[in-house]
Amino acid sequence: MLAKLSEEAFNDKGWIFEIKWDGYRAIADLSKDTPLLYSRNGISFLSKFEKIASELEKQKYHMILDGEVVAYNEQGKPNFQLLQQIGDNPNAAIVYQVFDLLWLNGHSTEDLPLIQRKELLKEALTETDSIKYCDHIPEKGIEFFAQMKKMQLEGMIAKRADSSYSENHRTDDWLKIKFSNTDEVIICGFTEPRGTRESFGALILGKYINGNLTYCGHTGTGFNNNSLKELYKRFQKLIVKSSPFETVPKTNMPVTWIKPELVCEIKYSEITRDGIFRHPVFMTIREDKSPEDLKESSFTEKPKEMKSKTASKKTEVTEKEKEITLDKHLVKLTNQDKVYFPEENITKGDVIDYYQSIARYILPYLKNRPLSLNRFPNGIEKQSFYQKDAGDHIPEWIKTTQVYSESNDKYIDYIYCNDKATLAYLNNLGCIDLNPWNSSLPDLEHPDYLALDLDPSSKNTFDEVIETALQVNEVLKSIKIKGYCKTSGSTGIHIYIPMGGKYDFDQVKDFAHILMKQVNDKLPKITTLERSLQKRDNKKIYLDYLQNRTGQTLASAYSLRPKQGASVSMPLDWDELKFGLKPTDFTITNALERIKEKGDLFKPVLGKGIDMIKALELLQNID
Repeated sequence: MLAKLSEEAFNDKGWIFEIKWDGYRAIADLSKDTPLLYSRNGISFLSKFEKIASELEKQKYHMILDGEVVAYNEQGKPNFQLLQQIGDNPNAAIVYQVFDLLWLNGHSTEDLPLIQRKELLKEALTETDSIKYCDHIPEKGIEFFAQMKKMQLEGMIAKRADSSYSENHRTDDWLKIKFSNTDEVIICGFTEPRGTRESFGALILGKYINGNLTYCGHTGTGFNNNSLKELYKRFQKLIVKSSPFETVPKTNMPVTWIKPELVCEIKYSEITRDGIFRHPVFMTIREDKSPEDLKESSFTEKPKEMKSKTASKKTEVTEKEKEITLDKHLVKLTNQDKVYFPEENITKGDVIDYYQSIARYILPYLKNRPLSLNRFPNGIEKQSFYQKDAGDHIPEWIKTTQVYSESNDKYIDYIYCNDKATLAYLNNLGCIDLNPWNSSLPDLEHPDYLALDLDPSSKNTFDEVIETALQVNEVLKSIKIKGYCKTSGSTGIHIYIPMGGKYDFDQVKDFAHILMKQVNDKLPKITTLERSLQKRDNKKIYLDYLQNRTGQTLASAYSLRPKQGASVSMPLDWDELKFGLKPTDFTITNALERIKEKGDLFKPVLGKGIDMIKALELLQNID
């Protein structure tokens, strides 16, 4: 749950007040035998904060906690920079300040009033050197805020005492109130250095105002030689030719513009009437923040005034649009008559209706999984494009998670789909098929299943694909593993093996490679492991085991495919996989009827994982 920024402290009997910690927000999941500790964007903190991880294992109860990991300097004050440099300061005092309880002994507590959740938390939590209960003060926010200022802390968090916990939403029930003149801004460029200075002179800073990136000042102080060099090195990959601002600011030295992707924290003396920071000083890069976070973190009025403002908002609907309410969210649907499949005269509205009709079956395979969006805004015969980053204009209720991309050297904000409303929103964007990761939040490093993709050439028949799939099943049966197959909805077949999140991507990929080698040995005339299209025999089926790498995606079970015939990726019983079967046997028109008749054949894929070590031992004995 996220907090909105508010400008001043207040007293209110219906509110409680907590210290605003200057650290990393973290969820501790103790619902299973092995604890998890992860960031808001799903990145594991277990290795980074080993002491906290070891002390989480000592907790008595199964629970899910919300809190903040804080590093204290020698004066006993929270220090964010110290936290970032924890590898260089292994003896720094690190504490997990726990302020909320989301789940306890098999039951969600999110719908309980906050004050009750905190009472349960206080009883359930075993405090240690590195795990502390974050207490609060009721009603007296002004006095508490003054005390925070005396202690030279960052500020306070105000929370409505009877508020429920709303995951990933920034609501008026939680407010953050700062007194120190610090702010988070976006680095948009850098100037040439003067004199003996190296790397760069000053950073050009920007902020979002009314949705537009706007110049808000520049800073040339707060750096040392190392930070100048490190920042300059990072900037090289982001350089662009033109300014990201509509109105280009005047500067004393020539500017090199960069993509507005890095967020930094500054301190300053005041803000001028035209929105420029006076005497800004660079403090640190905020690796945990993205420009999108700054967009949504807008100022709010005091809490008592907020309800009337919200109530006065009206939604404008144009004649070409309609709005539906799903899961308590208003979803705007556009151009419902636009034809997506010309041969079959299937429209965007038909696609949305299909997904709503099978939502209960497909959502378990999408839940908490980052999605690569394959968008066909004008139908399957027109230009399509892939989109990973959610972008700036998504509704506030759409859930996203940030994942670092090594190839792009930046964080990507992936959408994930947990409800009917998000499903309709994605279909309305032109997402005809839905392509989830193999792993799910909160642990994106360990896939829930292994996927084998039998990818034929244009010269292979579907009967040859079936023959190959049956051979895969023979290999699996020989090592006492049960696999689950589905049509790809296109020309191939996918075979999934449940892994239960017990192994990392490299281990799963290597195991998939071993399995595919076995299949290739049995069917060398019609299969290949050659990845390169140039080197691959164009009469052979590619045994693609590389789908088991971080970030790889395949069309979900029950997903519609952007192919002529409007086929669906359909799970099958192995005894249905017979010569003569066609991928076009399962389409938008008959899929729901089949699913109702057969049930969810793919359900075990999300269940208990196999014992991979035992399987490898059996494989060795067979050899």
